[in-house]
Amino acid sequence: MTDWDLAVVGAGPAGAATALGALTARPDLRVVLLDRSTFPRDKACGDGVAPHVLDVLAQVGVTGLLDDQVPVHRLHLQRGDVSAVRSMSRPAWVVPRTVLDSRLVAAAVDAGARLRLHRVREIRSLPDGVVIDDDIHARVVVGADGANSCVRAAVGVAPVPRRALALRGYTPTPPAYRGKQLIVFSRTRQPSYAWSFDRGDGLSNVGYGELLSGNRPLPTRDLLLRQLEALVPGSVAAGGSWLGHHLPLSSWRWHQPDGRVLLVGDAAGLVNPLTGEGIFYAVATGVLAGQAAAQSLEAGAPAEAGTRHRRGVRALLGRHLRHTAVAARLIALPTVADRGLRAAANSQHVFDDLVEIGLAQGLLSPGIAWRLCNI
Repeated sequence: MTDWDLAVVGAGPAGAATALGALTARPDLRVVLLDRSTFPRDKACGDGVAPHVLDVLAQVGVTGLLDDQVPVHRLHLQRGDVSAVRSMSRPAWVVPRTVLDSRLVAAAVDAGARLRLHRVREIRSLPDGVVIDDDIHARVVVGADGANSCVRAAVGVAPVPRRALALRGYTPTPPAYRGKQLIVFSRTRQPSYAWSFDRGDGLSNVGYGELLSGNRPLPTRDLLLRQLEALVPGSVAAGGSWLGHHLPLSSWRWHQPDGRVLLVGDAAGLVNPLTGEGIFYAVATGVLAGQAAAQSLEAGAPAEAGTRHRRGVRALLGRHLRHTAVAARLIALPTVADRGLRAAANSQHVFDDLVEIGLAQGLLSPGIAWRLCNI
């Protein structure tokens, strides 16, 4: 059995960020990244990378990660005949996960982590650590293994009740959508939206997602594609590389158990309920988990890692999660959604605040709440 200070299950953005957070705090730690896939590998995602992600990575020594990628400055929001088209205060990027994830895991390996091809099946907690598949012993374990996390199940955390289902593909970028991130909200299956995000290389990431509801059947692949074509005409016929995925949407309050096993990103049920954005949450909570693990190991109290991680995430995202939970409920109301778009079209300040809520850790200010309910 191999022995590690920290074992991270899943080497996507959340897992790589965990390793970086731990090794920046304590470069001497023995850290292993476990993933069932070899890199590069594709992953269903909208591919949007907010500038806040790069801010967090810079804190753990990763800079210049997207210097060769094309920034996107314009965001186009639309619902029926109501739209808001403005420049964002800071540009975003649209980067295929084959590129982003490979670069992040390479940065983690450069920092000292070991990458190991391994499909995790069983996790057992012991008095002196955690055993993975009777093969790996670690003093702290972090679950960064996505929406269907086996680590989350092993520690008894219930699946996230609110989920969305989305389908993603790639298609040539139409001239009208170049240099834009386009989001078109549906008026028929609420809440839902389609998107077209220009990568800057002649292709766009396109897709459609909707909140799953017990009042209607699970949407089929054909339905998702039909909804996408209705909202972004021409995207399906020329598109390909379709992948579907579940999104565990964050709620009012986030829970992390005490102990040696931590949860981050999608495995922790941290996906923005307004936009489905998850990369910022993944990277930010990953870094916090790595730091919590390093601090607990330094103090000789690895069993306190869960408590440290819970405090760190709640300090960073606690208020934001409460605000996004309220905003998601409001935006699900058609009249409120229209008011929000009109307010964003009329005010750069409102537009910027809505972007912050949807992409990072922004708050629903009293002024925005008043506009949503009164315009």
